Amino acid sequence: MPELVLELNGRTWTLDPSRSYTLGRDPQGDLVIDDARVSWRHATISWGGRSWVIEDHGSTNGTFVQGQRIHQMEIGPGSAVHLGNATDGPRLNLAGAAQAAPAQQAPAHQAAAGWSGAQAQPTPQAQPQQGWQQQPVQPQAQVPQQQAYPQPQQGQGPGIGAAAGAAPVYGDRSPTTFHQLALGHVMRIGRALENELVVSDLQVSRHHAEFHATPDGRMEIRDLGSHNGTYVNGQPIPKGGTALLGPNDTVGVGHSTFRIVGGRLEEFVDTGEVSFSARHLTVTVDGGKQILKDVTFGVPEKSLIGVIGPSGSGKSTLLKALTGYRPADQGDVLYDNRSLYKQFAELRQRIGLVPQDDILHKELTVKKALKYAAKLRFPGDTAEAEREARIDEVLRELKLDIHKEKKVTSLSGGQRKRVSVALELLTKPSLIFLDEPTSGLDPGMDRDVMQLLRGLADDGRTVLVVTHSVAELALCDKLLVMAPGGSVAYFGPPEEALNFFGYTTWADVFSAFENYRDYDWAGRWKGSQHYQMYAADIDAVAAQPVQMPPQAMVRPPKPQGWGSQLWTLIRRYSSVIASDKGFMGLMVILPAVLGAVSVVIPADFGLAPPKPPSRFNGDAGTIMLILAVGMCFSGAANSVRELIKERVIYERERATGLSRSAYLMSKVIVLGVITAIQGVIICGIGFATRDLPAEGLVMPPAVELCVTVIALGFTSMMFGLVISSLVKTAEKTMPLLVMFAIVQVVFTGILFQVYGSPGLEQFAWLMPSRWAIAAAGATLDLAHLMPPWDHKDPTNLDPLWDHSVGQWGLNLSILIIIGVACGFAVARLLRRHEPEVMRK
Repeated sequence: MPELVLELNGRTWTLDPSRSYTLGRDPQGDLVIDDARVSWRHATISWGGRSWVIEDHGSTNGTFVQGQRIHQMEIGPGSAVHLGNATDGPRLNLAGAAQAAPAQQAPAHQAAAGWSGAQAQPTPQAQPQQGWQQQPVQPQAQVPQQQAYPQPQQGQGPGIGAAAGAAPVYGDRSPTTFHQLALGHVMRIGRALENELVVSDLQVSRHHAEFHATPDGRMEIRDLGSHNGTYVNGQPIPKGGTALLGPNDTVGVGHSTFRIVGGRLEEFVDTGEVSFSARHLTVTVDGGKQILKDVTFGVPEKSLIGVIGPSGSGKSTLLKALTGYRPADQGDVLYDNRSLYKQFAELRQRIGLVPQDDILHKELTVKKALKYAAKLRFPGDTAEAEREARIDEVLRELKLDIHKEKKVTSLSGGQRKRVSVALELLTKPSLIFLDEPTSGLDPGMDRDVMQLLRGLADDGRTVLVVTHSVAELALCDKLLVMAPGGSVAYFGPPEEALNFFGYTTWADVFSAFENYRDYDWAGRWKGSQHYQMYAADIDAVAAQPVQMPPQAMVRPPKPQGWGSQLWTLIRRYSSVIASDKGFMGLMVILPAVLGAVSVVIPADFGLAPPKPPSRFNGDAGTIMLILAVGMCFSGAANSVRELIKERVIYERERATGLSRSAYLMSKVIVLGVITAIQGVIICGIGFATRDLPAEGLVMPPAVELCVTVIALGFTSMMFGLVISSLVKTAEKTMPLLVMFAIVQVVFTGILFQVYGSPGLEQFAWLMPSRWAIAAAGATLDLAHLMPPWDHKDPTNLDPLWDHSVGQWGLNLSILIIIGVACGFAVARLLRRHEPEVMRK
């Protein structure tokens, strides 16, 4: 078992094959690497029996050998391993004991307690042969032809100390990496290896943006049509556009932020170690009632924060304010000293949100659900292999790889919550918010979920969880207790909270909140020693009203093009439906039964024999009434639950750049195809035994009637989507569906005379069944086939039933127009279920 010598930044250690060694930022590890790109517990090196093996432990930024990301790999003398970045991450050089220079042998006690390893510093790229002599940057006011961006300010800016001499405000951290700029050379940034600056981030396009100098020596950033956008001081520049950079400007690309200082490009990689604070958050609703009152607290990096409180304490409102979904009316949320509200378009990519309900389709397998989510969230130029690698990495990290081929619905409650967390981790967020993740779980699963969140925080993320469960609060670093009315009652270590309130159980604390609702809990908190220790310094900043940037500056860009999103959504929705065998069977049985019902009526559609000549076939109208109402019910039943059951999924995906119109169109296309098939089934059964007229107006009568029935089903389906977008719970859809079907029966014009009745006739124009029966009546000439309503005046016929091509085309056109109008109404109603910051 040969010894292995490891070298890092000029220091060497001899590894003993009899034990394994952990690498990462954890001070208790064997080799401590203080680099922002290295995970808390990044990897392990051990003797595998025949060779040395390095194993990545689901690190955020990866372990690389020869530019390729690896999970587990045999290594030996002569190998080189990069941590966190394939090109300039901390480099571990490996050699045999006989080849290496005199190595530093770790003493036994040091090996047990962990090495105080070399402090890995970022290595500048090789200096180019010709340096970039940057010219002094002129004020942006002198270049009005270029787009100007707000300058960062201390405590409110983009979070990076801007020019030399400025106080650093990006967590007071040094740049992750330096890049030298060459004179007259364009530095292109992107994910592809041919870029001058390669960013290993799937949120970045293959060719994302480029820095270059203008003829007068000033610096400029140009977006190259990136999918997730390029940002200057947190504000997006137009796709394909350019912006001049001043001395205090910063450029955001994915999880990296850049600034130019003295001809050198400094890169700050956001790997999750960020501070987070809320300052004087106040939310006021109509009528002046405050549901969130002056909430202030600060969250240290790599921490797990629990938020508890009784009903009505504003926990959900606080979560929306902290994530930017519903910005507070007063105050600010600072992401590492960057205003989340003012820079939401950029920072929203670094925030994950797991709602209380699962944000995935339970009918799909775990792997397939994550596959479609990754397709929608990652840039359009991301290769399938890249997405698959990231999915596998997240599944391993959350120990879900053994469940990846199982349907989500077959998993336990705790495992489903892990899948929801996995979906959010795909884009490597630095902040993760969870709303009631343990709701409905037994105590064992409650503990498992909280331990999962503890692990996420230990691996370099900041996690905030809103919960009603108090059993596992000891796992949190800090606890925020909300009082009735939306104010802070306590913020500090969880183990000191009960003593602060003077009770022994949380049940007593919550009872006190209920019994003493008028008590000044916030005043008691602000007068305490805990307040001075954990919130006084943040609270010292005066509250400011929220001034949101224009909506165009807040709305996130779409990672995928409209067509690509539509195709992905169609495939996902089709997979969801195909996975539900019961629903598939019902979609076939329902129209078959409704079509068979019409066959019970023994009548033909044609005119009766000429003896006696005055005889009419009144049953023709009844048969069409049954077929039309059956199609109305089938079409509406297909769609009436589709939006309400996916509301939470839509809300989250909309915040990540999902196109509203693409989402709605995917529903219309898939459900439209299903409805058309149902229409063919109904007509095929209903007309199979009937003697139809010899000729139709435009097409054969059977085809003409089938087109009318399908159009009716489409419009009814759109009415179902309207209902689904209006209701708040799925249980309310069925009564509205029944009411819709009954109303269609009444206003067809078959049961009684509708035309010529002021008010009633105009109201009937809004009913799809009225126009569908009218189109069928024009084809069959029901005006003369059915007995007239007015026996005294047989010429007083329903004008919509006129047996002419023009009338048939008009009836069908209006029927389709009603369906299209419903589509616009649904698109408008969907806005109510989007993050409020995107609706203003």
